[in-house]
Amino acid sequence: MGEYVILLPGDEDAWEQSSRERREAVYAVHREFVRLLEERGHVVTGGAELAHSRRSWVVRASADGVAVTEGPYAESAEQLTGFYLVRSDDLDGLLQLAGMLADGDGPVEVRPTAAEASAP
Repeated sequence: MGEYVILLPGDEDAWEQSSRERREAVYAVHREFVRLLEERGHVVTGGAELAHSRRSWVVRASADGVAVTEGPYAESAEQLTGFYLVRSDDLDGLLQLAGMLADGDGPVEVRPTAAEASAP
């Protein structure tokens, strides 16, 4: 069974400003996505909605030691807003279901984990 991460980009500021109804509609799509994954034999092993990137830390290492900076590394409207970790024997089916999450905020990215990508 392969393991894949589904990366969910989006505009964090727009999400923060969205109405309760809009948020609930998005959450309903995610609940249906998870239900269909399970129904079709995919296994969700992890995932989370991420806090706004302003609540992040950038850690850099150099010969002088470690430097920590608060806030997002990249100034961009598109940030990583969440992810799913999914085990599946049906990549094509997984990709079709991931299309449910690709809305007006842009595409989602599905990538094999490193262990899966290096398997023979």
